[in-house]
Amino acid sequence: MDRAIPDLPERRTFLKTAGGALAASLTTPALVAASSTPAFASASAESPQEAPVPASVQRKIPIGVFDPAFPDWSLDEMIEKFAAWGIEAVEIGTGGYPESKHCPVQSLLDDPAKARAWKKKFEDKNIRVATLSCHGNPVHPDAKIAQRDAETFKRTVILAERLEVEVIVGFSGCPGGNATDTMPNWATYRWPPEFAQILDWQWKERVIPYWKEAAKFARSHGIHKLALEMHPGFVVYNPMTLLKLRAAVGEEIGANCDLSHLFWQGCDPLEVIRLLGKEGALFHAHMKDTVLYKDNVAKYGVLNFAFDKEDLPLASETFRSVGYGHSANTWKEIVRTYMEVGYKGILSIENEDPILPGEVGVQRALTVLKNVRAELLGTPV
Repeated sequence: MDRAIPDLPERRTFLKTAGGALAASLTTPALVAASSTPAFASASAESPQEAPVPASVQRKIPIGVFDPAFPDWSLDEMIEKFAAWGIEAVEIGTGGYPESKHCPVQSLLDDPAKARAWKKKFEDKNIRVATLSCHGNPVHPDAKIAQRDAETFKRTVILAERLEVEVIVGFSGCPGGNATDTMPNWATYRWPPEFAQILDWQWKERVIPYWKEAAKFARSHGIHKLALEMHPGFVVYNPMTLLKLRAAVGEEIGANCDLSHLFWQGCDPLEVIRLLGKEGALFHAHMKDTVLYKDNVAKYGVLNFAFDKEDLPLASETFRSVGYGHSANTWKEIVRTYMEVGYKGILSIENEDPILPGEVGVQRALTVLKNVRAELLGTPV
């Protein structure tokens, strides 16, 4: 059943009622019942900055969607719906964790005419194919898994070259703790001493060698932006580890700046964007929120993430649609900062909200992002 996007509120009214972080302050008894309430539903003491960004940094950053949120839609159905919603760009899965529901990769590689026709379906609706995504673990200790994901990456690179797509998104991967491990070992702390040995071995023997070869392969096909998502469970999980890999491998390594993984680590989203922008490492941006339930954080800490609705009563945090974890004013400043640092990519909505799945969560995020962008540009929504 189609769900139309609700009428977008007038921009000034929207932002003036967008300061509260209600969801972030929910107590445990009210947590699940109130989780469908947006963080911008009540006013707060925050004072929204009404002035648009200076003309010198204004850019209408395209708003897009990452397609795995709609695994049951056909390609044509998805494009029609995106066009009706005013989606301006797409990030398309080509294998790995995102799968490739809407992109028959091998078929497009085998037949250039099919590749042109596939891309034209989007272009005919004024939707830009901006990014191809093949999140996987190409340094997995199981050689078969590593080879599978490395081959998916290579096919994605070749397809990106054919489609003239500049950015490929993925994970850095996570090896085992030594040459005989059979499962990934995510080490983040250098004590006891065995963990320091694990980290040193992983980076020296697996991670840096793989990504040097991967970057070389991408470069040989004209692809210079490998946007790694800073994600827990993988060796690149924050800006420091991202920049460490970039320094070791080269400028092809940059960030998919998915702030949902950084909010709960205590990062300031604006400082992250400024840091990565200054380093020239800001290649892509997922638009996904995280709500932190303060009572549970106080009792259990932040290493207590939940993915399923039934686990929320004891969760410290979970993914939410944009505006349901942090206020619309916060997201306004995030978009402002992307403009200020000269970000050239898209704002790609990724929906993994356990309360507002699929179509509903994407539409809610789209409402927030269109409003804050319009406010910053001083234009109608």
